Amino acid sequence: MKKINFKNIKFRMVQPSELTDRLLLLNLYITQVLTLIVGILILLFQSRNPIRLLTMPEGYVFIWWGLGFAAVVLVVDLLVSRIVPEDVTDDGGINQMLFGNRPIWHIALLSLIVAICEEMLFRGAIQHAFGPYWTSILFAAIHIRYLRHWVMTGLVFSISYGLGWIYIQTNTLWTPILAHFIIDFIMGCIIRYGRKEG
Repeated sequence: MKKINFKNIKFRMVQPSELTDRLLLLNLYITQVLTLIVGILILLFQSRNPIRLLTMPEGYVFIWWGLGFAAVVLVVDLLVSRIVPEDVTDDGGINQMLFGNRPIWHIALLSLIVAICEEMLFRGAIQHAFGPYWTSILFAAIHIRYLRHWVMTGLVFSISYGLGWIYIQTNTLWTPILAHFIIDFIMGCIIRYGRKEG
């Protein structure tokens, strides 16, 4: 059996222009699986059941909370994109590469995977230990491509704090999962099907 020489494995920062579609998707799927695993491990360390955390709540109030919060975020994002210069909202082209040529079913799948994995870790596990404020700082920090501009960093922090707040209000993880999914899905569809610059 061939041994893997871990000394030959090197990590380096990759520029968006160096990414292929396959590498970008692979990176996204791997990071989301790792996010989910870390979230589940933290929940188990906290003596909390990850399955119970995903139990569907009775009633439909959580849906209105999720839809309402997503609508507010999308309106604010639309206003910000009209007010601030385009370079301020630039993420290095990652979102365009991720959603620009993707079929709608794949945009939905990516949005669902990201919503479940990230909310399990951030709202389900980390917020339980540190509260919504510190969780949102960490959430903004991992969205490293936005850290170059304070407006985008502030938006990511605010969205994360809002997701934490609606989680507290409804006491179900499905509320931030639903809101996160809708935000990512609609933004992905806008990127994919929005007006082309001509």
